Parts: sequence; C-alpha cells; structure tokens
Amino acid sequence: MERVISGIRPTGNLHLGNYFGAVKNFVRMQDEFECMFFIADWHSLTTHPTPDNIRRSAKTILAEYLACGIDPNKAPIYVQSDVKEVLELYLYLNMNAYLGELERVTSFKEKVRQQPDNVNAGLLTYPSLMAADILMHKADKVPVGKDQEQNMEMARLFARRFNRIYNVEYFKEPQSFYYTSHAVKIPGLDGSGKMGKSNGNCIYLFEDDKTITKKVMRAVTDAGPQAMNSDKPEVIQNLFTIMEAVSSPDTLAYFNDKWNTCEIRYGDMKKQLAQDICAVVAPIREKIEAYQADDAFLESVAKQGAERARERVAKTISEVREIIGFHA
Repeated sequence: MERVISGIRPTGNLHLGNYFGAVKNFVRMQDEFECMFFIADWHSLTTHPTPDNIRRSAKTILAEYLACGIDPNKAPIYVQSDVKEVLELYLYLNMNAYLGELERVTSFKEKVRQQPDNVNAGLLTYPSLMAADILMHKADKVPVGKDQEQNMEMARLFARRFNRIYNVEYFKEPQSFYYTSHAVKIPGLDGSGKMGKSNGNCIYLFEDDKTITKKVMRAVTDAGPQAMNSDKPEVIQNLFTIMEAVSSPDTLAYFNDKWNTCEIRYGDMKKQLAQDICAVVAPIREKIEAYQADDAFLESVAKQGAERARERVAKTISEVREIIGFHA
C-alpha cells in the first residue's frame, strides 16, 4: 500500500472551505492509503509565535481534524516536534542545500515581502524541513496545494542529490497528490472566488447556528436575473456552489429552476442555505467541543501518533547515518 504523509499548519480554526477542500479528502484517503498526518508546529516558528499559541493551536487543530473524521487508528496524527529525528535529517539535507536555490523559492520571496523585519533562517530553509518531514517516512504521495508544488520539487531534488552524493538509491522521489475527482473549492460569502481566513469571508466549523445564519444572510447578491435561463454572475454562482456542497440535489434543482424562471428570492435561498450549512456544521462543532474538553484523550492521540511515527523513522535515520558515515 502506498504511503501518504501530510503536514497541517497550526494556523487557526478550520472553515467550510478547508473541510470540503482538503479534510474530507483526508478522511477518504485513510481508507485507501497508508496515511500519516502531522501538525507542523516547527514550521510555525518562522513567524515567531509564542509557545502558548503553538500549544493551543496544535490542540485546536487536533480536535478539529478528529471531529471531521480522521481516525487515529487508521491514520496516526502527531505533533511534528514530538518526532525529533526529523531535525537530524533536516540538518543533513541543509548541508547539501544551496543558498541560491533556496532564495529562488517563490514562497520564501513572498514571505520576505510580507515580513521584511523577520527574514529568518527558518523561512529560507523551509523547503529542507518540509523535505525531511516527507523523506523521513519514505512517502510515495503528498497531498499539497498548487502553492506547494515548488517545495515538492525541492523535496525531489534533495532526494536525488542525497542519492547521487552518497552513490545510493535510498530516497524515492515523492509525488504531489491531488484528489482532483473529489476536490471542492468553496467560495467566500463576499462574492470572491475562495473562502479564506485572510479574506474574512469564512464560515468556521466551531461557529453556532446563529452566527452562521447571520453571515449567510449578509452574503453578497445582485438585483436578480434579468432574463430567463441566463448565466449566473460570479457572486450568485458562488451561493449555488456552496449549496451544491451542503444541500440536497432537490434543493439545488429547486433554486436553479427559480433562477431560470426569474422567480428566485435571494432571502429564501439564503435561509435554506444557512439551514443546510448548519446541518453540516452542527455535528462537527459538537464533536470539536467534546474533544477540546478532553485534554487527556488529545494527549493520548498525539502521544500514540508520535510513537508510531518514531517507530517508522528510527530505521530511516539509522540508515541515513550509516550511509553518510556516522555511527548508526
């Protein structure tokens, strides 16, 4: 069975876009592949968060992913900093990573623009830490967004370079994995094409029905269709796209018919959409709250995940030391 590894940045709460765009795919994958997920707390240090923020975010992310359906018995989930072997491989990869190629990475250049007063070595060597996370597990596939493709190419480069320098065929080249047949892009409620934290247009999985309904009722619309069977403008298509994800086919067909006959009432559509979103979010929210209230269980899940991860990577780091020439 192919191995899949995926990191999760502890950058805040999951929203509807995350759920339909990635997390539901993770839940499918755990039944089809040998999966392992980790919360990338070391990566978050590139923005200098405080220890309290890191621990709180890791706990939140763990609770939310479990609530969405990740089964730690099928797919262990661990906190990156609990598997110290990754740092040793990170060191070895950095010794064969070159300044020029790291400085050309698009994500590094973007971070330099975003935080010019905090251009740290962690930002520069982000690709080699990501590569260590992946290569340590000898992963076949890595679920990534398009914005991470260059970092994936760097991981493949580091694997080839290690093999060439030490004249071995040890590391395989991990492949980017896109669950294209199941990918769902959830648009924002402000008329923009994507739901995202930075856009302030999200519906979060922890939010109550009242908050969700209020947000949906404020969603951007227009004056309505001016001709029968006309194309929908983007702001309206966005609502139908969300409805396609959360509502029944009959509900979607009903409002499509109302659009095509110029009889649609946006207020009615928003009320139905809010109701259907709440029906999706409510059981997840209840599970999140239950998991967050059980620190002992979350600690147990993370501990067991780290133990299983370390069992897997212990052999890798021992073999890497031997290949380089250190005592295994």
